[in-house]
Amino acid sequence: MFKYYLHLLILILSTFSLQAQDEFEYSVELTPVIIPGLPGVHSYAFGQHEGKWLILGGRLDGIHARQPFNAFPASQNNNEIFVIDAASQQFWTAPLAILPTGIAEQLQSTNMNFYQDADTLYIIGGYSFSASTNDHITHDKMTSILVSATIDAVINGSSYTDYFKQITDPIFANTGGQMGKIGTFFYLIGGQRFDGRYNPMNNPTFTQTYHTMVQKFKINNSGQLSFSDYSSVSDPIHLRRRDYNLLPQRFPDGTEGYMISSGVFQQDTDLPFLYPVYITENGYTAVTEFNQYLSNYHSATASLYSVSNTTAHNLFFGGISQYYYENGQLIQDDLVPFVKTISRVSRSSDGTLTEFKLPVEMPGLKGAGAEFIPAESAPYSEKEILLIDQLTEDETVIGHIYGGIESSSLNPFSENSVNQTLADPIIYAVTLIKTPDLGTEEIHGNNPFSMSVFPNPVKDQFKVEIDLQYATSTRYFIYTMEGQMIQEGQFDQSKNGLHTETIKLKRTKNNQTVNFVVVVDGKYFLSEKIVLH
Repeated sequence: MFKYYLHLLILILSTFSLQAQDEFEYSVELTPVIIPGLPGVHSYAFGQHEGKWLILGGRLDGIHARQPFNAFPASQNNNEIFVIDAASQQFWTAPLAILPTGIAEQLQSTNMNFYQDADTLYIIGGYSFSASTNDHITHDKMTSILVSATIDAVINGSSYTDYFKQITDPIFANTGGQMGKIGTFFYLIGGQRFDGRYNPMNNPTFTQTYHTMVQKFKINNSGQLSFSDYSSVSDPIHLRRRDYNLLPQRFPDGTEGYMISSGVFQQDTDLPFLYPVYITENGYTAVTEFNQYLSNYHSATASLYSVSNTTAHNLFFGGISQYYYENGQLIQDDLVPFVKTISRVSRSSDGTLTEFKLPVEMPGLKGAGAEFIPAESAPYSEKEILLIDQLTEDETVIGHIYGGIESSSLNPFSENSVNQTLADPIIYAVTLIKTPDLGTEEIHGNNPFSMSVFPNPVKDQFKVEIDLQYATSTRYFIYTMEGQMIQEGQFDQSKNGLHTETIKLKRTKNNQTVNFVVVVDGKYFLSEKIVLH
């Protein structure tokens, strides 16, 4: 899963920290909520209705083991439905086993894709052991759940089987992606299909295919569950994301969409992506001029927006990250450890992104695989974006964090000590307090590299001019707008300074536009479109 060497490095050049001055006028506070007997769970799906949460799937253990025979045991699947009332500190459970086999097996899986639309929770895919196939699989199902009725049935001990519907299709075989909705279309973004036993040495105990695409479709749940108007767009580099955070966004021009934050793994190295990708109804945009350092895996997140100054703020709570702070210094650890960091990525009215480390931290190495459940009493938009201009109190509980993995060490996976991790049973109320955070540090995530491509349009070959700020490895990729890889290679650039490289094109059809992407030092991406004639 992770790269098996440790490299501690204080970032230089464009990645350094300083005391920040920004427009965010709030601090964040976490308060534990203890519900006696509540199990911990991570990587689950949830819906909510009138203050009660519907929890489905996920795992009851910690991070998965390295050994194939011991990874993702069925005994640690969450095979019950949880209903949680954090206000009254109560919870109820009911078995999945009384549901039809296909539904029960899918809904005890991990890393499902899910989205709540009004009172219906849609769940796609997920990975787990399937007794009916006698193997670990990515489930090729979409299930719809009537949230309010299911919650009431679980609390009252009555039947809930009528509130579940399911259909099967190959596009639903997806785990580790994310779902969203823009307009009338649902979006299934990134993820992978993983079948078989996990194996860190890539021995043939599994098959794996990344879904390097944005898929969109409409869902009809009025009678029999169905979908229609399917389309997709593919990009083998920028959209090669799984186990990432997808945050709903309102952009400065009022357009609504999503931001892909980080995720794993790059095409040719077991390291996370650092730059975000924007998703709107018009397509996707890779924001390669900015790197986010302090949150790289799926964790609890919250999206905020100010209508008055058209600025967005995105909060990230703990999790797993390639970078973290130690004694006031920003450290790079390519084993990608568990962290305590709470961070924020803000977008100004001119579109500029800036990352901040908050002075408050998670109460331990927590947050990976957790979810942030928005408070229904807070002023959220339909897309679960907190409209901070509408806050009327100096202190507001904006939501709760539940579950996730808690670790007692930074790198339990590489140390083969996964038994020191567990599913966290503690709930944390997240309060936004109207006072500037003292000690907030800004992380400069600007991309310091630039390149020129000429001539463009291109016939047989072209030149690439790259200004390297320091000596490092450089790779390139050429692929079609449909996502087909044409060519890839590496530049021999062992010194810093201005480099000019010539790339001879392999045979391909003319009169098309292709993507040309250069990756510098495994973390900075440069992208241009080239016209072939």
